[in-house]
Amino acid sequence: MYDEKHTIQRIEKDIELFTKNIKEIESIKIDDNENEIIERAISYFEDTKYYLEKQDYITSFGCATYAHGLLDAIRLLHDLI
Repeated sequence: MYDEKHTIQRIEKDIELFTKNIKEIESIKIDDNENEIIERAISYFEDTKYYLEKQDYITSFGCATYAHGLLDAIRLLHDLI
């Protein structure tokens, strides 16, 4: 059964985790292609918050998943995971 409160908490946890992980990569040297990936991740992160505010939790969660995936790719390339 769908639990809206749990879903919101999960999205909020993803927002906190993304914020932590994006700070982690601030100190590494990235090239232009990687920068484009990071910009897309941040865009999806902003969409996560937008759709959460609009109470479209499924879309918000989907955006969070994309944001984490893109950021994790950069983190993997730089041995941060």
